[in-house]
Amino acid sequence: MRKALLLGSFAVLAVAAVWVTYARKTAPPEVAFTKVRRERLVSNLVTNGKVEPLEWVAVRAERSGLVEKVLVERGARVARGTPLIELSAREAEAELASAVSRVEQAKAELDTMSQGGRAAERAEIDGELDKVRLELSAARANCDSLKRLAAKQAATGQEVKDAEEQVRRLESQARALENKRTALVAAEDRRAAAARLKEAEAAVRLARRTLELSVVRAPIDGAVYELTVQRGAYLNPGDPVANIGRAEKVRVSVYVDEPELGRVAKGMPVSIGWDALPQQRWQGTVEKLPTEIVAVGTRQVGEVVCIIENPGLELLPGTNINAEVRSQVVENALTIPKEALRREGSQVGVLVLRGERVAWQPLVLGASSVTRTEVKSGLSDGDAVALPSEHALTNGSAVKPAFQ
Repeated sequence: MRKALLLGSFAVLAVAAVWVTYARKTAPPEVAFTKVRRERLVSNLVTNGKVEPLEWVAVRAERSGLVEKVLVERGARVARGTPLIELSAREAEAELASAVSRVEQAKAELDTMSQGGRAAERAEIDGELDKVRLELSAARANCDSLKRLAAKQAATGQEVKDAEEQVRRLESQARALENKRTALVAAEDRRAAAARLKEAEAAVRLARRTLELSVVRAPIDGAVYELTVQRGAYLNPGDPVANIGRAEKVRVSVYVDEPELGRVAKGMPVSIGWDALPQQRWQGTVEKLPTEIVAVGTRQVGEVVCIIENPGLELLPGTNINAEVRSQVVENALTIPKEALRREGSQVGVLVLRGERVAWQPLVLGASSVTRTEVKSGLSDGDAVALPSEHALTNGSAVKPAFQ
């Protein structure tokens, strides 16, 4: 009897276990659902880009030379006139010293000429000239005396001729000495000396300018967003040194994928984020739409130019940023999570709850944010849509809804 009862109990338990297993297998799966809701939907286009200065100047070397010092770093904020680099100035300093010496020499030559020549030469000529003039005065007096005596038959005609010849000889010597004195400072010599002075003074100005150009300075206030030189490099005139840009406002090139370009229009608000300062955002607007499609890595994008306010100067030129273009704002939009969307063939839709089953419902979508999308037609207020599930659901599948 007891054995029969035990066997009966085991049989009941076995049947119950089979029934529970069957019931579990045949019970509808529990699926998460969310209800359609109305809200203000901000449609943002999320992408990336790069910061560039709105106003910038390329700084270039104006003379050749070896870079001795680099005085700033990339990202440094500088005022106009701030030294950026220094070139070797030894040759320029030597040339300046030589040019100054030539100026002093030319000035000394002109001073000498303005005084009639070198003092020793002038003194020698003046001494000879004084002697000749004294002899000439005596010779003229003697000639006059002989002429008076000859008139009285007290002197011969030959004596008079000899006296006159002596006067002419001494007059010729005096003129020669006077010409020699004048020749010490000829007009051509003065012009040549003046030319040498001008040339030396020009060499001084050039050497000083070369020394000035040995220090390359910032031409404007701004940020050094590109620095292309290193200590020890040799620069030629025109070689790039740095790029400096004003940073109160910056230009941001935002890379928008080709299929998304239709969502962007001039004047749309733009918000910029930078991973280095994650708590901060910068605001601006779309300034210019792209004129061509370019390859950026594996993407085909258009470069949308945005102007961004940067009053604190934290956003540095050359920075890679994240951008959100607010392409549309829809008030009181009927929205669902993007994760609820499914695709069947060419249609996009959702599985909507109808009683205890789901039904496939194609949708017409509108604007979208990062996580939600607007439903323009296909759903109504209060509808519930299935969220992704580990269970394979199709049109008409029975479900046990779990609302979130």
